[in-house]
Amino acid sequence: MNGSSSYFWVVSITLSIFFQNLVGGFYFMLESRMVQNTIFSEKNKKNLKRKTAYLVCSSLVFFSSALGNLFTKPAQAAIGTHVVISEVYGGGGNSGTSYKNDYIELYNPTDSSVSLSGWSIQYASSTGTFSNITNLTGSIGSHQYYLIKEASGGGGTVDLPAADVTGTINLSASSGKVALAKVTTAVSGSTNSNVVDFVGFGSANDSETTPVGTLSATTSIERKDNNGGTAQGQGNGWDTDNNANDFVITSSLVPQNSSSIAEPSTETQTGTDNDHIGLGNPSGATNNISNSNNYLMVKPQYDLSYNNSKHEPNWVSWHVGSSDLGSAARQDDFRADTTLPSGWYQVTASEFSGSGFDRGHMCPSADRTSTVANNSATFLMSNMIPQAPNNNEITWANLEEYSRSLVSAGNELYVISGGYGSGGAGSNGYKTTVGNGVVVPAKTWKVVVVLPNGNNDLSRVTASTRVIAVVLPNDQTTSSHPWSYYRVSVDSIESMTGYDFLSSVPANVQSAVEASVDNGPTN
Repeated sequence: MNGSSSYFWVVSITLSIFFQNLVGGFYFMLESRMVQNTIFSEKNKKNLKRKTAYLVCSSLVFFSSALGNLFTKPAQAAIGTHVVISEVYGGGGNSGTSYKNDYIELYNPTDSSVSLSGWSIQYASSTGTFSNITNLTGSIGSHQYYLIKEASGGGGTVDLPAADVTGTINLSASSGKVALAKVTTAVSGSTNSNVVDFVGFGSANDSETTPVGTLSATTSIERKDNNGGTAQGQGNGWDTDNNANDFVITSSLVPQNSSSIAEPSTETQTGTDNDHIGLGNPSGATNNISNSNNYLMVKPQYDLSYNNSKHEPNWVSWHVGSSDLGSAARQDDFRADTTLPSGWYQVTASEFSGSGFDRGHMCPSADRTSTVANNSATFLMSNMIPQAPNNNEITWANLEEYSRSLVSAGNELYVISGGYGSGGAGSNGYKTTVGNGVVVPAKTWKVVVVLPNGNNDLSRVTASTRVIAVVLPNDQTTSSHPWSYYRVSVDSIESMTGYDFLSSVPANVQSAVEASVDNGPTN
């Protein structure tokens, strides 16, 4: 019992005794006066006793309620206070799946690192006992993830990100029970004192309150974010001790490990090396859903400001280094971004079909080839704007290729791009919108900051740093010139858009690099 609760009961009992004595005295006084007046019959006595009792009860109810309101602590947000199971996937290697292995993901919603030494992940079938155990090692950082790789069904084409620990448990793709325990010996179930977290799904006979629904070979259960929603970049710490309320079933599998960015990310606090908006948040985007036309979405692969009225990003910002470029194939898995806030329209993969406009990547697919998961993330429709084919496939693509050649030559890049205005001309002519109201921009723009590989990136931006800025018409004539023809100053894009680029850079440096137009090599 907590202190405020104990105090509440002490005060309640004290007041109870006080009111009984007070009302008892009141009854005695009335009885004495009525006896003196010789009008106090037995019936009157009974009525008076009944009314007195009613007065006592009413008084106690009133004051108990008042005290309850006074001493009860306000409800707190349901963010976990311990390491939680954040995702479970049992379809690894099954027919028709991508990932080769089952996996379990943990998340630490606390402000401190937690040692996992002596802990374990345990699995049981829907009605079975916990005889399948994977021992854990190391620790999980504050607001970070921990990936446990389990058995494979023998198929699949995609490797998981580097696992923090590997086991041999063969999870069911549909139903089962998973326990996170602070021991390596078998636990009995969800109420065992050594259980840190527990989840049941499908037809499981044990769970925290109610199990999550039944899964398939291509879906996982994922814990809700720290705000009780499904936004990416906001952690996975929602914990009300009711599995059905705390998890969602998703087909967007993004396993995260200890190398993944901490969530909620500190990227909104600009200036950290390799942060996608490390050089500044140009529109002051926030992750408040009331800011629906400048809504910040933080993803491991890029950050963006989403405009719900235009159904597209205002801008997308990303860092590119040599570690981002690998051998992962282009996934071409265009799809709606299901992490948009509840109730917002989700642009579908087929929405641009027949419009004469490409699904134009802002963060390019080829800038994210280190893993399949990273490449796949670039095909979310929240990363797309309608681009004229000759803009997207020729001039824009050539600038993308040149930018990657700079990375291969020993540089790292901070890139931000977007669209401006309304109305462009694709292969089927002029349009202001496509699909269900997705705005066709009149122009596309991009800013590329080029730095030699190194550390303390913000401090290394100087007045002589190369900054490439372009504005291209969003029409079929764009390809009549090379991308270098469209070079402009950053200042001119700021004047056009109203954004403040490189806002984390010292003002004198910012003024110098933004005023000039790049005239460096183009191939």
